[in-house]
Amino acid sequence: MNLRQTIRHAAADRVAAHRRPRVLPVLMWAYVVWSLVPVAIAVLFSFNDGRSRTVWQGFSLRWWTGDPNASLLHDESLRTATINSLVLAALTIIITLPLGTALAVGTYRWRSRGSTSANSLVTAPVITPELVVGASLLLVFTHLYAMIPLGLPAQLLGHITFNLSAVVVTIRARLAMIGGSYEEAARDLGASRMQAVRFVLLPLLQPAIVASVVIVFATSIDDFVISSFLSTGAASETVPVRIYGAVRSASSPSLNALATLLVLISITALFLGIVALWAIRRRQGENVSLRTVLAEVTQADA
Repeated sequence: MNLRQTIRHAAADRVAAHRRPRVLPVLMWAYVVWSLVPVAIAVLFSFNDGRSRTVWQGFSLRWWTGDPNASLLHDESLRTATINSLVLAALTIIITLPLGTALAVGTYRWRSRGSTSANSLVTAPVITPELVVGASLLLVFTHLYAMIPLGLPAQLLGHITFNLSAVVVTIRARLAMIGGSYEEAARDLGASRMQAVRFVLLPLLQPAIVASVVIVFATSIDDFVISSFLSTGAASETVPVRIYGAVRSASSPSLNALATLLVLISITALFLGIVALWAIRRRQGENVSLRTVLAEVTQADA
């Protein structure tokens, strides 16, 4: 074999090595189907005219608005659970986002003997099982801090405790990506520390901030363990707790409508977050597309 043939074979081997394995697309689509088909079935049967969960009996909005007693619109327990979930998620975002951003910036810049231990403590809930967090918080609010009543106050503190570390991790990842050169340049040009944070750092953190909002909202509105441990009954039930309690008994098909509403709320929150970031970037003079913004938010989420 001469030199030319050797080079040709080596090039062919490199191309074959970098060729995408055929089994990966099969596994990917199998995972997508396995994950989405049950959700699609629940969404479809939320518009079923009958009570059957396996036999299609015609399109209807009976379980959304039509039934005067059991529909999502008229069932007071379902409405209460939806309102509780939305209020809890909104309050968790309002409190967790600024607190998590400040902790992320502080721990990222903190360089001392105890900084590693502090970072580990802040991010500990990420690797702590949620069941352990929920049970521990129940003991705290019933024995150590009994002045905090179970229900919305305890649930809010529990959601903040569990979601704070996710915000810190997301913001810190963005901080590590952008580095500190932009702030140093702003300080060299005469900006104060607060001006550098407000006009330089925070705009650079916007993809991670939007990703944090979406993560906290999706986690909070979908949370079952902490909400269940710290609930006091129907008055503080959230959507996941209400669905779990109903499916263990003779549940109504309106639960499919409630689950569909939960999916629509999560998708809408993601869409609004991406559009908001796109509008901010456009207002700042950047010519970016929605696809680019989606890629940045996804990268920040990862």
